[in-house]
Amino acid sequence: MDTQAYIRALGKKAKAAKNEIAVLDTAHKNAALCAIADALLANAEYILSENKKDTDTAGQNGTSESMIDRLTLTGARIEGMAQGVRDIAALPDPIGEVLESIERPNGLHIQKLRVPMGVIGIIFESRPNVTSDAAAICLKAGSAVILRGGKEAIHSNKAIVDTMKKALVSQGLNEDIICFVEDTTRESSNALIALNESIDLLIPRGGAGLINNVVKNATVPVIQTGTGNCHAYVHESADVDMALEIIYNGKTSRPSVCNALESVVIDKSIAPSFLPLLVKKLKEKNVAFLGDESAVSICADIAPASEEDYYTEFLDYKISVKTVEGVEQAIAWINEHSTMHSEVIIAEDAAAAQRFLSLVDSSSVYHNASTRFTDGGEFGLGAEIGISTQKLHARGPMGIKEITSYKYIIKGTGQVR
Repeated sequence: MDTQAYIRALGKKAKAAKNEIAVLDTAHKNAALCAIADALLANAEYILSENKKDTDTAGQNGTSESMIDRLTLTGARIEGMAQGVRDIAALPDPIGEVLESIERPNGLHIQKLRVPMGVIGIIFESRPNVTSDAAAICLKAGSAVILRGGKEAIHSNKAIVDTMKKALVSQGLNEDIICFVEDTTRESSNALIALNESIDLLIPRGGAGLINNVVKNATVPVIQTGTGNCHAYVHESADVDMALEIIYNGKTSRPSVCNALESVVIDKSIAPSFLPLLVKKLKEKNVAFLGDESAVSICADIAPASEEDYYTEFLDYKISVKTVEGVEQAIAWINEHSTMHSEVIIAEDAAAAQRFLSLVDSSSVYHNASTRFTDGGEFGLGAEIGISTQKLHARGPMGIKEITSYKYIIKGTGQVR
């Protein structure tokens, strides 16, 4: 197979389909989304059987338990995928929204309108639910999409895409509104990130290696989604029981996702009393601890951490610990080591909390709540297409509006300049 030619052909199909979806009215888009949701449920048995091929292969390859969980679909997860699509259908349609309206002295009437992006490329890893989430958000936002998942989920992703395409056809729509790259080689990824003639926006979702490769080598515009080296800072004023529950939830509820906690920063004044309680709590899930010299001296169950550990997104039952002298050191440490994803301060001191919220430079910053809420659905955006950790155009959970563009429509009566 000529990979370059294959990707160019997919790009042409998506580009040809984008005009159809761009002018589709809200009712027809919502009908297509509901048809997709129904099809996911009706084809659940087929999707689960294909998913089992992927999880069996992962197990044979020695993939970690947390990463297999990231890959695994269940009946309940497919129901969640279908509900996510329905939630997107229920959201207001952003296309055609008038962002500004200006009447000029010369009689020109200028409107700034929200419009579709065009063709959106999405490169992602592991989680098959991203396939339906991403396709549905792009459809509601009036854009065609090219999906390129990882080889570890190829059977699952193909089954989900086949199901969605049939749903589009059942609604009289072009199946190429959703395109899928079946070639999982590095060559297909490299070809996709340079497909300037077809792709208007590229969004990578996955580990640091994937994201860094796309950001460094893409020639098409990219929104950088982030690896999640997320921190919890336990201030000396923290409610101990609250801190234990927030950290336990953030680390253990689903360690393989990007909004899971990876590091605890704690005031030295309370570390001797708090750390043994935290270690005991997280040992319920066999979490391994890596810490600085002070943390290691307090608790024998904490192994010495390397500098690299503090920059690492573990995606596993591991967590790093850093002791600090107050909120200013905590802020400096987190800004140096985080991936600008999600951080939380656990504190009863309102001034310390406000200082943290103001100066920690991440896309989502919490006070007394789990970082696991960094999610489009939890923010009321519907299913999200990724968590942007950059500052231009979009930041944090990206819903429908974040993947649209705008243009100016100017109406006159013969004016010249």
